[in-house]
Parts: sequence; C-alpha cells; structure tokens
Amino acid sequence: MNLQSDDFELFGVPRQFTQDRAQLDARWKDLQREAHPDKFAAQGAAAQRVAMQWSVRINEAYQRLRDPLKRASYLCELNGAPIGAEDNTAMPPAFLMQQMEWREALDDAADEDALDALDDMVRAARNTALENLTQRIDEQRDFAKAAQEVRALMFIARFAHDVDLKHEQLAQ
Repeated sequence: MNLQSDDFELFGVPRQFTQDRAQLDARWKDLQREAHPDKFAAQGAAAQRVAMQWSVRINEAYQRLRDPLKRASYLCELNGAPIGAEDNTAMPPAFLMQQMEWREALDDAADEDALDALDDMVRAARNTALENLTQRIDEQRDFAKAAQEVRALMFIARFAHDVDLKHEQLAQ
C-alpha cells in the first residue's frame, strides 16, 4: 500500500463513477484487516502508529468512494475540475427556478401528503442527477459538466434534508 495512491488505486477499483458497493465493502474489510494496529503490536509503538495512519486513510477513502456525491466530487477534482461550491454557485436558470418552486412548496406544505410528494420529486431529481453523472464521468469524461452536476446534486441533497426536517416538525 502506498499513502500517495488515490482512493481508487488504494481500493483496486476502476477510476470511474459507477462502482460496485459490495466490492467496495469487501475491499474495505480486507484493507482494514491488513492495516489493523493490533496486527503490529509485537513490532512496537511506531509500527502501530503507522498502522493507525493507514487505518484512517483507508476509512477516509472508503467514505469518499461509497458516497456517490463525494465520489463524483473526488473524480472531478482528480481530473482538474474542482467543485468550488463555496465560490461557484452559478446554476442554469431552469434549475434555479425549480429550486425556488420547491422552496415555495416546502414553505406551503402543511401535511405529510404534501411532503411525500416533495420527497418523490427530490428522489426523482437525485436519480436523474446520478444518471447524468454516470454519463458525464464514465461515458463522456466531461468533468467540467460533471462538476456542475455535482453542485446541483448538493442543492438537491440540502433540500432533501430540509424536507426531512419539515417531516420532523409536523410529527411533533
């Protein structure tokens, strides 16, 4: 194992958006078993510290690879198209209009049925964004457009969280 490897190299999986979750899970367990600090107890404290660093590195890579949003962001950054969500919030007008309509619908939602309808819309938008990311990254290798899709997916995830909060408010 090499600390300088990217997450895909570390896990021995292709550098692409589409990943087999079961394969990632199995590889994570294997890597953790290899790097577990207890395996290095007889080699002293220094070896255990290195093993701990490896364990942390493996966990960080696993968190990035298993989450589609984090994986897409990472792939964009590896390919010279950083997301820059903090300072790049430009989005297509149609997407911004959709967000405004969703926000209004969320503000107006007074019951579970209205929130369930919003959940369905958000789920469909998320699935479409994930399909677009597969196309942009794995098929077209267009990381600039993929970065814009990642920013859209970030908006969608934030809105889904707000819908969940409203569900909790209505339940009280």
